[in-house]
Amino acid sequence: MKAWLTPEWPAPPGVRAASTLRTGGLSQGPFAGLNLGDHVGDEAEAVHANRQRVVAGLGLPSEPVWLRQVHGARVVDAAAAAGLEADGTFTSERGRVCAVMTADCLPVLLCSLDGDCVAAVHGGWRSLAAGILEAAVGAMGTTRVMAWLGPAIGPAAFEVGSEVRDVFVGRDAALAAAFRAVAHDKWLADIYAIARRQLLTLGVDACYGGDHCTHSDPDRFYSYRRDGVTGRMATLIWRV
Repeated sequence: MKAWLTPEWPAPPGVRAASTLRTGGLSQGPFAGLNLGDHVGDEAEAVHANRQRVVAGLGLPSEPVWLRQVHGARVVDAAAAAGLEADGTFTSERGRVCAVMTADCLPVLLCSLDGDCVAAVHGGWRSLAAGILEAAVGAMGTTRVMAWLGPAIGPAAFEVGSEVRDVFVGRDAALAAAFRAVAHDKWLADIYAIARRQLLTLGVDACYGGDHCTHSDPDRFYSYRRDGVTGRMATLIWRV
C-alpha cells in the first residue's frame, strides 16, 4: 500500500517532494499507521521506526529536519533548524530535507523556478494570519517561486468563529470570498483559498495541489479536528 503522495507540479528536475499518508506504519490505537509525530503520545519506538520507513521508502539523502511547530511565522534555515521552534524551513543545499508535520493544518511546499531553493511551511490558520508565507518567500530571496498545497482540512469541514474571519478579512478584504456563513458567528473557511490569495499577493501565481481533505478521508489521513488524539503526517521537499 502506498504510504505517500507525490506532488503534481512542474518542479525542476533536481527537486523532489512527497507528502506521507497514514498507511503503512507500525503505530497502534488512535495513532494507527505511519505516525511521524513524536509529541502526540505515541510510543517512541514506533515513531522512530515509522520515520526510518519514510527515509528508506523515499530514498531520502538525509534524516528530515524536524521542527518543534508552534503555529507561528518563524522560518529558519534547515542547516541549523533541527529541533528549533519554527513553522517553516528552507534550504539551498542539496541533500538536506525540509519537512513539516500536519493533521489538518495546511502544508505548503515552495520551490524557486530555477530549483536552487526549496521550503516547507506549516500553514495553520494562525501561521497564515501571522504571515508565514510572506516570511518563507522572503527567506527564499525570490518571488520566482511555485507552490504546492498539500492535504489539509477541506472547506466543507473547517468551521471557525467570526474572530478568525475578521483577522483575515481585516487584512485583505478579498479573503471574504474564502468564508461561507453557516450559523450565527460560524463560518466555513477555505484554507486553500486563503493560501492561494496570500501567495498571489506575494507574486506567486504558480500554485498547485489543494485537492485532498484530511477530515473526510480517515483511511488515508490523520485529522485532529475529526479525532482529537491522532498522529501526524509529514510533507517533505529536498534537492538532489
